[in-house]
Amino acid sequence: MLAQELIRKKRDGLSLTSSELDWFVKRLTSGYISEGQAAAFAMATYFNGMSLEERVAFTMSMRDSGEVIDWQSTGPIIDKHSTGGIGDNVSLLLAPALAACGGYVPMVSGRGLGHTGGTLDKFDSIPGYNTQPDLDTFKRAVKSTGCAIVGQTPKVAPADKILYSIRDVTATVESIDLITASILSKKLSANLDALVLDIKCGNGAFMTSHRDAKTLAESLVSVSNLLGCKTIALLTDMNEPLASSVGNSLEVMNAVEFLSGKKRDQRLFNVVCSLGAELLVLMDLVENRSSGFAKIKNSFDSGSSAEIFSKMIAVLGGPSNFLDKASSILPRATIVEDVYAPQSGTVSAVDTRSLGISVVELGGGRRTVKDKIDYSVGFDNLLSIGDKADKNIPIGRIHANDWEKFEEAKSRMIRAYKIDDQKIKKCDLIIDYVK
Repeated sequence: MLAQELIRKKRDGLSLTSSELDWFVKRLTSGYISEGQAAAFAMATYFNGMSLEERVAFTMSMRDSGEVIDWQSTGPIIDKHSTGGIGDNVSLLLAPALAACGGYVPMVSGRGLGHTGGTLDKFDSIPGYNTQPDLDTFKRAVKSTGCAIVGQTPKVAPADKILYSIRDVTATVESIDLITASILSKKLSANLDALVLDIKCGNGAFMTSHRDAKTLAESLVSVSNLLGCKTIALLTDMNEPLASSVGNSLEVMNAVEFLSGKKRDQRLFNVVCSLGAELLVLMDLVENRSSGFAKIKNSFDSGSSAEIFSKMIAVLGGPSNFLDKASSILPRATIVEDVYAPQSGTVSAVDTRSLGISVVELGGGRRTVKDKIDYSVGFDNLLSIGDKADKNIPIGRIHANDWEKFEEAKSRMIRAYKIDDQKIKKCDLIIDYVK
């Protein structure tokens, strides 16, 4: 075969066979295909798309470009994936909760992308925690604790790593076909039995419209199920931060307080329990959603999720008894100040994307790949839509290490919150289901 001939077929809107796609992925991984050819393939796919059969074959080849884990009958292997949001620390809570309910969760996560935070960046704020263990260590952690949250290793879907870096600089990231293969090739390399997808929708999400979010969800669910992994997607609201904290160490601390029972943001609680319930139903560990929701909730109330989370931290190199030590060992900012709205009233809307960008500008995210992250900065005590704000109730609190950046973040936060006396109608938290 010739790479240029396959590119020509896709350029002309023709379908590629599974053997052609497999040949392309193998040659991409080996270095036989040039960056220019990979870019041309990505652009041709962006404009002409793939059929469902092509998507399945392409995803399978991408997955098989690296190692697919053999768990040797460990138990139900389950996982969750989110398309990214603001104040989204669901993974920190859901992974140990699922483990407490009898599942095994090998969660391969990513770093921050654009205006959204990354799960790995949150864990990197924990001293000693190893987000890039070798495969054997990863497997041991999952088997001994029930869950492990780590980053993509060189052996996991290497074709995706090559193609994604090319898509990132050729304006082809938004292709539904390529997004589907990218997400699922990494997730399914863990040989999952079941997967739940949290597809964010709203002004703080990558997919701002219901239509686009559902299109992506349908693609992911169809391909994953056809590749033998029971999968369901929930479309969830991202028109305001999911948790009241945004920023790496602040979201970890928020999770610690949640697990310890000191403070549980209601929106975050509902999303975590809803996602967990779906996985428990998929694996026949419960009869229905309501019993699944109750079982996840009980894992928090009983302290079993907290115990597993703390054990996972220690197994992967972090401090023992992390929940007890978190407030003293997580990075802290030198400037911590409340921010008040210029007028009293009720929060009627939040520019969620703007808050995410503010954290990046404070240093809590990357402008370029090589940027070093300040894990201590961000926001906490953020108000939600429907909350009252006045001279005694701040809209949030800023954590910064530079006064100039603090003032910029303060101005952006004030602009991001719409305060008035309108009657508030909040969006449904769970917008839709795709089975």
